[in-house]
Amino acid sequence: MMNTIKSFLQDESGATAIEYGLIAALVSVAAIAALGSLGNSLGTMFNRVANELGNAVGSGGGAPAAP
Repeated sequence: MMNTIKSFLQDESGATAIEYGLIAALVSVAAIAALGSLGNSLGTMFNRVANELGNAVGSGGGAPAAP
């Protein structure tokens, strides 16, 4: 009985799994933060491009009209 308790207390395989889980969680949080920031930047860029295209077409910047 005593040997079983000793072996249970010395077993560290569960601790390794927990460490890998914590590392995976930290990497996930970092990836979510980075992709969220990237998404906001892309949204801003596409809005700017859309506005510039709208201004170019609205101000007569297209091809001349046929006579």
